[in-house]
Formats: sequence, structure tokens, C-alpha cells
Amino acid sequence: MTTGSRGLHVVVPLDRNADLDTVRALARRVAAAVAEDAPDRFTIEHRKEKRRGRVDLDTMRNAYAQTAVAPYAVRALPGAPVAAPLEWIELTRLADAQPYTIKTITRRLARKGDPWKDIARRARAIHDAEQKLDALEPKASRKT
Repeated sequence: MTTGSRGLHVVVPLDRNADLDTVRALARRVAAAVAEDAPDRFTIEHRKEKRRGRVDLDTMRNAYAQTAVAPYAVRALPGAPVAAPLEWIELTRLADAQPYTIKTITRRLARKGDPWKDIARRARAIHDAEQKLDALEPKASRKT
């Protein structure tokens, strides 16, 4: 999902059986694995001076009392950009994190519909994601 500001949010539909600490730990593991796999493009380093042009994979919104941007929220920024759910394929064509505005979002919805319309039906147990990550981590370790 675009945030309507500078970033993107990756939303993973879970079945709501895992507690917050478990979800946060998985988010951190995924971010670390992505950063390790492509260290020239991604980092988990939050300090701007240490990022060196890489994208920060920020998992800090996966915490108690942290806020995230709601889908279709209009941001208080010039042009009134809108936080917009995306299909994965749209990321390949995304030029910036503000592609939709209050003036253009209805055309997009009329043309493509809501990509998250059935997101709850795709929810999975966190255990499934943990197992898949466990299977990947030994491969990542062999790279070094």
C-alpha cells in the first residue's frame, strides 16, 4: 500500500491467532532476511546517515500503540495524496509513493476495483510464514 507520503506498507493478512510479540518478531526476521539478500538496496538501519541510499525496511509500526496509515486515508500534504492499496504487479510501475490523490483515486477504483476487497479471506496462520522463513534462512547463511 502506498502511504500517500514517502513510503510503502507491506500488509500481510494473518488469521489473528498470533500475539503482537510473535507478529513483530516475524516482521523483523523478514526485514532482516530481505536486507541480507539485497544489502545494496535494503537495510534495517533506521539512522539516515547509515543507510547510504538504501531503502529502510522499518518494522517499527508493528508495536503496541504505533499507528499506521489507514487504506484510502487522505494525507494532509500538497495535492491531497491518498494511501492506496496496491496489487503486487503495480509496484513494478510505481514511480513514487504518491501516485493517487483525492481527485484520481475514484478513477483507479472504478477501473481496477479494491485490491484488498477480499484480503481477510487470504489470511494465513503466522506459523506458515515462520516455516517458510525457516526454510529460507539456511540458504541465506550459506551465502556468507
